Amino acid sequence: MKITDIAPRRHRLSQLYIDGEAAVKVDTETLLRRGIAIGDELDDEELHALLQASAKHRAEEKALYLLEHRAHSKKELENKITRAEFDREAARSAVEHMEELGLLNDEDYARRLANELFTRKKFGARRVKQELRQKGIDDALIAAVMDEFSTERSETEENIRAILERKYPMAREDEKVRRRAVAALQRYGYGFDEIFSVLNSEE
Repeated sequence: MKITDIAPRRHRLSQLYIDGEAAVKVDTETLLRRGIAIGDELDDEELHALLQASAKHRAEEKALYLLEHRAHSKKELENKITRAEFDREAARSAVEHMEELGLLNDEDYARRLANELFTRKKFGARRVKQELRQKGIDDALIAAVMDEFSTERSETEENIRAILERKYPMAREDEKVRRRAVAALQRYGYGFDEIFSVLNSEE
């Protein structure tokens, strides 16, 4: 197979023409690194290796772009890269590379997210576990992180009280508001015992 032309395309890609026909689009930087030029001959194995290298580099660029905007868990990042039309192998390779560079750390991510959910959003333990699981944190790490925060959850009642005062100040006087407050606090991740302990203690 002979490369008969190389034409620039959007998103830092180059269109390869092989034997006069438009064939594949390849990451331009990968093309330059490999010294591919018009007139070169490629066999199937070399073309496959070029495409793999291109996908790997583009997936890493996508990973960096996503991490610039906010932290991610490994699983979350891999899924996002895959949804961006990269195959699972390229996505996983990019995630591993980000981890090697120190840009990705599930333990640190889980701890920071749990702290934010507990302290800023005032979520209960059940909701925090759910959020961590949705981000792709494995159960063993979730358990370890929750253990770290368990000794600091003495403010559970204070959090519930703060939510009630801010959003449902009439919950103790109005039964309809009370029902809405209980439903909302459940969504926050608090159990009935915790909720009614606060509601009843101040009636």
